[in-house]
Amino acid sequence: TTAAALERFTVNFTITNLPYTSDLENPDSAKFNATQRVMNTLLDRLLKESSIGPDFQGCQTTAFRYGPGSHRDETRVDAVCTYSKEPSAEPLDRVGLYHQVSNKTRGITQLGPYSLHKDSLYING
Repeated sequence: TTAAALERFTVNFTITNLPYTSDLENPDSAKFNATQRVMNTLLDRLLKESSIGPDFQGCQTTAFRYGPGSHRDETRVDAVCTYSKEPSAEPLDRVGLYHQVSNKTRGITQLGPYSLHKDSLYING
């Protein structure tokens, strides 16, 4: 049997109650690190409960950017998540995963203490 390969997929969304600051641009800042830790934990918890849960390895928040346009009161989150995929397994069901994440975030409105922009979620796209 061929070993499972680690596959990556991206998750992007916008938080409407996290004002964007230049600290969030700097991966060495305390604010970036603290926010990244919280975000990774929230995403991990969310995806562990999804259909890829048993194969899910974790998410790493890679960047915070200011929201679409120049809304400094919103912060865009970019994350890369990893899961192990058996060679025989279907490709990642982006649509199915999108709907599961949507359901677990109350229609893409809430992730932990954060409010989400309901049209901002992208999975592997």
